[in-house]
Amino acid sequence: MVDNRPDIRPSIRTPRARVSGLGPAHHGTREWWMHRVTAVSNVPLVLAFVVIVALMAGRPYPEAVALVSHPLVAILLILGVLSVTNHMRMGLQIVIEDYVHDKGLRIAAVIANNFYCVVVAVACLYAIVRVSLRAFA
Repeated sequence: MVDNRPDIRPSIRTPRARVSGLGPAHHGTREWWMHRVTAVSNVPLVLAFVVIVALMAGRPYPEAVALVSHPLVAILLILGVLSVTNHMRMGLQIVIEDYVHDKGLRIAAVIANNFYCVVVAVACLYAIVRVSLRAFA
């Protein structure tokens, strides 16, 4: 049975301060919102990625480089990589926090997850920047 009575104990904290987004995991709702924001932003960015890849299909390498070197295309690809890898990192961290019960293993898994996602993001960003700047060399 749930106790729905208001808390009448005296406190110097305001009601807002008492419920400042702290959930059962003892951290705020920022991560939850960021996961939703990246999920929504991934929709147009992944669609743009699919269109860009479809436009490059069957083209010779110099034409593909010319397409990726266009500033709008390069920016869309970079934003897509940042959004998708951040969403991936947060999603895997949620799974790790929910299902890995040993504290030491959980910390190691979160560190490995962060490292892996950063490596993937850096590799993708390096490839995009290198290909997009090759047209100017």
